[in-house]
Amino acid sequence: MRKKTRQIHVGNVAIGGDAPIAVQSMTTTYTRDVASTVAQIHRLEEVGCELVRVAVPEMEDAVVLSEIKRQIHIPLIADIHYNPLLALEAIKQGIDKVRINPGNLLQGRKSLEQIVLAAKERDVAMRIGVNSGSIDAIDKVAQMQRVQVRLRDDGTLERSDPAEARRKERDHLAERMVTKALEYISWCEELDYHNLDVSLKSSTVLTAVEAYRRFSERSDYPLHLGITEAGTLVAGSVKSALGMGLLLADGIGDTLRVSLSAEPEEEIPVAYEILRSLELRNRGVTFVSCPSCGRVEIDVVGVANEVEKRLTKVQTPIQVAVMGCVVNGPGESRDADVGLAGGKGKGVIFRKGEPVRTVPEDQFLDAVLKEVASLLPEHEARLVYPEGGIKEIAGTHRTRDEGRNIPILQK
Repeated sequence: MRKKTRQIHVGNVAIGGDAPIAVQSMTTTYTRDVASTVAQIHRLEEVGCELVRVAVPEMEDAVVLSEIKRQIHIPLIADIHYNPLLALEAIKQGIDKVRINPGNLLQGRKSLEQIVLAAKERDVAMRIGVNSGSIDAIDKVAQMQRVQVRLRDDGTLERSDPAEARRKERDHLAERMVTKALEYISWCEELDYHNLDVSLKSSTVLTAVEAYRRFSERSDYPLHLGITEAGTLVAGSVKSALGMGLLLADGIGDTLRVSLSAEPEEEIPVAYEILRSLELRNRGVTFVSCPSCGRVEIDVVGVANEVEKRLTKVQTPIQVAVMGCVVNGPGESRDADVGLAGGKGKGVIFRKGEPVRTVPEDQFLDAVLKEVASLLPEHEARLVYPEGGIKEIAGTHRTRDEGRNIPILQK
């Protein structure tokens, strides 16, 4: 059961309550470069981003926010650190939400109160972000925990437990994060401002999970989930899926961002895959493909990757399977809306559980995408299967006799 938090609105997107868990990302451009920033936001919109945050490190970035907002279609969030004047200018520019960490604002509480009054006047939402690295007393280089052994008076050896020491440190840090967040919230409430949500991020998964769980027990403000500085595409996706998955399975979380050292457009499919896997959102393609193994006689990896890449802009819920052998292929393909069960030289295309035709190997990509397009609204169908069809031939076939791959990719 998902925890029922109080609901706020960021532009036209509802956060908390019974609203769907919203997916967010952040631009990597210099915000003052309006053309580049808008172009990146448009790419994010195409793959399903519902809220976008931009960095505002200097006044040159703040004064162009209204121009950016006029050209995009999703709520705009300004990310502010240190200088409260940047937040005040961003609010004046008409942003939908401001993200601040009160702990690093110059003049602390006084600055926060100025921002709160401006946000309250213009009905702008706020995210209070507390990161583990920003807790001052914990801002130190972590010491590697080693097993320590000492001889007791009775002659026995006593060993330390590094895992237990790390757990205690995590608990202490998480508690401090929650205490700070609740303190900042109380400052806002004293000004009768409640239009806010909270994040308690850490690059350490278990620290973030513990902080979010503790906060959720004590407050009904909506929570934005994230594992900050999670890493590259693979490492960051795994850490984000693990941390957010634990929380979402507990019913905790109202918005989320998968933070990756990658193009922001790559964050969105990962976020939706986490939500789909927990049956919390039903947007876009549920993709099933088999691992390549010794039974496979097609380039299932190549075909699957190409199909998945071409379906990233699809928002209609649909299940697609690309399978490469006779053991699991027919069953999984029948369970999907569109499925391919491939074998050496040819494969069967399934639609809603029924085989519709057999196609040669060099037409796998065209046949799958054409069948998917037939189930989509017209505007999405054109993105998946353009006029004239798919010209590239996907993949290679594998031969057990020769023990090598034979490329068949051509224009």
